[in-house]
Amino acid sequence: MVAAAEIVPDSERRGFIGALPPRLRPFASLMRLDRPIGSWLLYWPCAWSVALAGVDGRWALFLWLGLGAFAMRSAGCVYNDIVDRELDRRVERTRLRPLASNRVSLRSAWILIAGLCLIGLIVLLQLDPVAAIVALVSIVPVAAYPFMKRITWWPQAWLGIVFSWGALVGWPAVTGALGWTTFLLWFGSIAWVVGYDTLYAIQDMEDDALVGVKSSARRLGDKAPLGVGIFYLIAVLLWGAAIWTVRPQWLALLALLPAALHLADQALRADPRDGELALRLFRSNRGCGLLVCLAMLVVGLTAH
Repeated sequence: MVAAAEIVPDSERRGFIGALPPRLRPFASLMRLDRPIGSWLLYWPCAWSVALAGVDGRWALFLWLGLGAFAMRSAGCVYNDIVDRELDRRVERTRLRPLASNRVSLRSAWILIAGLCLIGLIVLLQLDPVAAIVALVSIVPVAAYPFMKRITWWPQAWLGIVFSWGALVGWPAVTGALGWTTFLLWFGSIAWVVGYDTLYAIQDMEDDALVGVKSSARRLGDKAPLGVGIFYLIAVLLWGAAIWTVRPQWLALLALLPAALHLADQALRADPRDGELALRLFRSNRGCGLLVCLAMLVVGLTAH
């Protein structure tokens, strides 16, 4: 019989999760509290949209949407682990996840999702009705996402739809309506997500091939860095188009230059044979998101 201590991943023995009471650690692990990068990446499109809309004095939206991004990303991780629990048992990197290793019951996982969705509901009540309705519609693509890697070589594109949804929420939260700017931001963010999640998928290519999971990294193979670069270029062009709808001046586009250089550096350094480097580049997108947010904020505050 395997001792309980032997089936606990290292991430639950150190850092923030390791400091929690033992009974809470599997739930914190389900929510990926040791990996906040996902919450940041979900949050940035929300913040870009609010910033480009000019904020209009609603600075608290940045905080409310941040809380919503944290709650919904955490709920999404739990839901993903519920759907993937059998598959996770067959992959070395994921076999010790709480549901895959039977350290958390299915019922407890669903209760945790309900609690996190309650936090999301509190955030929804702070939003303009149009923004709240748009946010609610995201439940459909979120529910479908875990199944995409079994269906298509491009589950990263579906993740892009989900993780970029905040771009459709932030603008109407300020203005009360959707517009072309919103959709340009959203499409640009989708391309950004496909790029950075292709980097993330590089580290799992061997395991994914063994269990039959599809990904853009497997589909692109040695051309993955080129693919990442192309998607990043599309993202920058669409972000630039969004800025142009708000402030049609070439000088305004220069606000995106730091983010564009950051993304170009990622694409040039990416190596499909180096999973550790790909993971570091993926994580660096937290900083890229901040650069884009600052660009949108500068343009939004000076154009409105």
